[in-house]
Amino acid sequence: MNARDKGTLLVAEDDAAQRRMLAGFLRKAGYDVEEAGSAAEAQERARDRAIDLLITDLRLGGPDGIELLGDLRRIHPDLQAIVVTAYGTVEDAVRSMRAGAYDFLGKPVDLARLEALVAKALEKVGLSRENRSLRQAVVVADAFGDWVGDSAAVRQVKELAVKVAPSRASVLILGESGTGKEVVARALHRLSSRRDGPFVTLNCAVLSETLVESELFGHEKGAFTGASAQKKGRLELAKGGTLFLDEVGDIPLSVQVKLLNVLQTGRFERVGGTQPLETDARVIAATHRDLEARIGTGEFRADLFYRLNVVTLRMPALRERTGDIPALVAHFVGKHADLSTTGIAGVSDEALDALARQPFPGNIRELENMVERALVLADGPVLEAGDFPPAGGQAPAGARSEPATGGLEEQVADLERDLIRRALERHGGNQSAAARDLGLGERAIRYKMQKLGLG
Repeated sequence: MNARDKGTLLVAEDDAAQRRMLAGFLRKAGYDVEEAGSAAEAQERARDRAIDLLITDLRLGGPDGIELLGDLRRIHPDLQAIVVTAYGTVEDAVRSMRAGAYDFLGKPVDLARLEALVAKALEKVGLSRENRSLRQAVVVADAFGDWVGDSAAVRQVKELAVKVAPSRASVLILGESGTGKEVVARALHRLSSRRDGPFVTLNCAVLSETLVESELFGHEKGAFTGASAQKKGRLELAKGGTLFLDEVGDIPLSVQVKLLNVLQTGRFERVGGTQPLETDARVIAATHRDLEARIGTGEFRADLFYRLNVVTLRMPALRERTGDIPALVAHFVGKHADLSTTGIAGVSDEALDALARQPFPGNIRELENMVERALVLADGPVLEAGDFPPAGGQAPAGARSEPATGGLEEQVADLERDLIRRALERHGGNQSAAARDLGLGERAIRYKMQKLGLG
């Protein structure tokens, strides 16, 4: 076992001879030891590396050892301390223990007792870190409770999310529709210091330019036709919390300019207003679009992209994490068990194998829809491959597809019609939600529905 494995100690003592003696003794005992002749020097040492245990003189010729302990605890929350002094009083001992010191020693130091105390204090450090790690694991599991799966691709996203969540950095979540971008945005919020603040969402794909601006910044009474009362915008409502901008790639250019200004200054005005307002909301954005390509075509501002894209999380498509399909299917079977009239006991291996071969253009959202329909249509207690409807316009899972008929335009129209119909079914006929699911604008889906005879 090397010295670092036993623990890193910091000896803070303004008496150089005493400091060298204590440090030398502890190094011989197998510990990694840093030395500091003052509180300021000790703080500098603690900023440069992890410290497990502070051994400090009570009087350091400036801030004392107890003040030093408080300062270092803010850097190293699991730090333990042993306070040493030649002028010890009962009051000093009580003050040290109240400040969180592990123990208090008088001078001259009994080295055998010091060695025993160091070992016990480091045991407490280890237990404290283990408990912290377990608590963090519980917090992380709870934050990601809605995101089922443990594939390598999923773990990679979770690990990066855990790292970035405590910071104030803007996060851009990229991924296809239905991959769970909002689930991860909510997890980032729950893992941050803003967890007790609001989590406010705005889907930018389903609103017109005027409505996006109004929803984002709010508006004053009379700002435009229909503005019969003052309304707070999402930026205002998200103060102290997190604002999630879904499908940020669809924000109109005129609104992009104003959003950039908010990210730079923290200030904005309601539509039709003149009073400057402030927000400290953390912005998390998501899109299924290629923003860099849209920058090239002039549809998205490069400066806004770099403001939003401080950290990027790329969501894996379901076809990239097929190992998670059994867990996802089991989750959705349990979630929607009330849809079954026969009582479902499980899913056959053949059905799971067939599902793993599907392309799933709608990703997890599409798989959930397929499971719901299978539960409704199943005749027995086990879901079979034939119980599942087609995935993404393909043949039913495990079934042979019939060759397409008609010319290219007719086949494309049939496919569009089928995809739109399925999206509408998934969302109970809600056109806005169906458009969002398919990556279309609301006007686009209405046009296509009319053209394809679905209106």
